This record gives sequence, C-alpha cells and structure tokens, in this order.
Amino acid sequence: MLDTLRNLMRPPPGMAFDFSQPPGEPALAPHGGITWQVFANPVALFVGGVAAVLLELAEPSVRAGVWDHSSFRQDPQMRLRRTGFAAMMTVYGPRSATEALIARVVRMHGHVQGTTPDGVAYHANDPRLLDWVQATATFGFTEAYHCYVRHLSAGDRDAAFAEGRPAAALYGATGAPASWADWETMLAAAAPGLEGSPILAEFLDIMNAAPILPAPLRPLQQMLVRAAVQIVPEPVRSLAQLRGRGLRLGEAALVGALGRVAGVLPLGDTPPVQATRRLARPA
Repeated sequence: MLDTLRNLMRPPPGMAFDFSQPPGEPALAPHGGITWQVFANPVALFVGGVAAVLLELAEPSVRAGVWDHSSFRQDPQMRLRRTGFAAMMTVYGPRSATEALIARVVRMHGHVQGTTPDGVAYHANDPRLLDWVQATATFGFTEAYHCYVRHLSAGDRDAAFAEGRPAAALYGATGAPASWADWETMLAAAAPGLEGSPILAEFLDIMNAAPILPAPLRPLQQMLVRAAVQIVPEPVRSLAQLRGRGLRLGEAALVGALGRVAGVLPLGDTPPVQATRRLARPA
C-alpha cells in the first residue's frame, strides 16, 4: 500500500524529472523545514490533499473552476499524479525549474474562467480564489500530518504557512496566510459563503472508487478518504454531503499507525530523497 501511495509522489508518465539536478540549487521551500517533512509522508500527502479539495469545492467559484475545467472525473488517478507532481516541484524542485512550472500553470489558468450556477463570474487567476486554494492546501497537508503522523507545535504550524508564501506569491496568491492565525481569520471570513453541493458527494464517491490502490486494498483507501473528511474544519464538516462520512470507531488509531510507519520506512528514490542529494552537492 505504501509503495502505491509513494507513486503519487513520483512524476507521472511523460513528466519525468530528476530532482537531484542541478547540484546545489535550492528549492522554494527551505531544506529540512516543516514543509519538507510533511510532503515526504505519503499518508499525509493523500489525506491532506483530499481534505484540501473538499474545502476548495465548498467555495462556489473555486468549485466551478475546478469541476468544469478539470479531467478529474474522467481520469482521477492521473489528475492526482499531475497535481502531486506540481506539489513535489513546489517543495523539492530546483528553484529555476519550479518557477518555470508555476509560470506555465499561471498561463493555463489564464484561460480558466466562466460563471457559477448562481451567475457569478469567476477567473482562475483571481487573487481571492488563489489565496483560498493556497490556504486550504497548506491547511490540509499540515493538519493531516499533525493528526496522523506527528504532533506539530504552534510554531511548526506557523512555519508551514510561512514556508509556502514564496510559491504562493508566484501563483499570484499574494494574500495567502502567513501563519495559522491568518488561516483561522481567513476561514472565519469565508465561512458564510461556503456551501454544500452534490459535487462534494460526487468527489468523495470518485475518491472511494478510483483505482488508486489495488482492489484488495480499496477498503484502506476508503478509510483514508474518511480520515480526510474527519479533519475538515467547520462549517464544511457539517455540510450534508460530508455528514457521517468521517472516521469510524477505532479508525483514527489505524490511520495514525499507518502514517507513523510511512514516516520511518525508506522512501526509495522519491523527490525528497533526490532533492536532498542535490543539495548535498556543491553548485
């Protein structure tokens, strides 16, 4: 199972990238920082990613942009791997290559626009929406690590948001939170506009059924999806589409055990291992 989750950390077909090159070039996120630790754990990566998407889909304009301009429903596994690769680049990639990747994404987002079912115009490069996406991603990954891998101090949580600011700025999310308190302020301000939708339930159904893990391990995959629902903050967790879909009795301990095991087993030649090798060499 862990090997399959680790595959989400590796570049998908056609996007091969050697994180060990060029020697000495730093990443956007600081080597050894809390972000490097969080993203090296495949359980935190999977659970946190699902939690982040649930928060994104609760925001009407983000939901329309994600769901109407994405291949997620047609090929969820490949979409997850492409998104995972972008995350790995943001944290572990050499700065020059990461900046180029983000610039391409920003150009692609320039064509993503439309109108929500309620008639509200949206644009993927709207700083308000970018701030929400960046904030929910940092929250999701950090909270998953905190709940299921290792307890994080208040300083660690602040650092996770602060370390993500350089990448967020390149995406155009200039108002992304710089601390946990900033995140809580943003969540409180956004709460009145967050809403349920059949898309939330559809997303969970897709994540439960998609062939991310082999068929015999599908119940474990579904438990990890429930672990994501469990950490989603209010008012989203109480939405009708999420109600009753969190962890069952005793499952939090199982997910925690899996997260801790994932944190001590050898990673293999994954992006964090390659990036550490890159930084160990002189430029």
